[in-house]
Amino acid sequence: MGLLQQIAEWFTQATHWSGEDGLPVRLLEHLEYSVLSTVVAALIGLPIGLFIGHTGRGAFLAINLSGFGRALPTVGLVTLVFLVSGLSIWPVYIALVVLAVPAIVTNAYAGMAGVEPDLRDAARGMGMTGWQRLWKVEAPVALPLILTGIRLAAVQVVATATIAAYVSFGGLGRYLFDGLAQRDLPQVLAGAVAVAVLAVVTDLLLAALQRVLLPRGLRLRRAQASAGG
Repeated sequence: MGLLQQIAEWFTQATHWSGEDGLPVRLLEHLEYSVLSTVVAALIGLPIGLFIGHTGRGAFLAINLSGFGRALPTVGLVTLVFLVSGLSIWPVYIALVVLAVPAIVTNAYAGMAGVEPDLRDAARGMGMTGWQRLWKVEAPVALPLILTGIRLAAVQVVATATIAAYVSFGGLGRYLFDGLAQRDLPQVLAGAVAVAVLAVVTDLLLAALQRVLLPRGLRLRRAQASAGG
């Protein structure tokens, strides 16, 4: 029996779709880790990125956070926090949040930095306060990159949330680590396929949401730019 056939057979077995170790339960666990971590990262990263982009202070931090996120040894961070805090799920959440924050901060800053100076000057000339300029002028213009940062962070988190299984918790990573322990290659590959599909679906859904949330004026502006290019 070929490997692809074994993977397909794994997905079609009823035992893999029911019980505590079934795909629906593992998927919900994986989504819980991913959604909560991304939301917390956005609550932390967006204010930082908007502040840096609005004031121009701390630009060095925003620029270098992107490299930090790529270099972060996520499994090592989970292990370290796990050993310090004891047997709990918090190391997983901490690692995923730390992983997601750099992309959100960097893209929010880049979006704010890309606002044309003429727009800022015009808003200032109209007597707008700093908060009004931020929320009525700068943030709407920066929204495409802000949403892109959240989208990138979410996909990263979904792909990395398998580390929960590394410290004996749930999620789709259970199939990877349990399969490796049992030398069950179809289970390992089935778990990898499930995570990959979830990451792709997450990206597609957030891309659709991004198009919906984008202000109509910016959508028309982008369409005109694409047509002109």
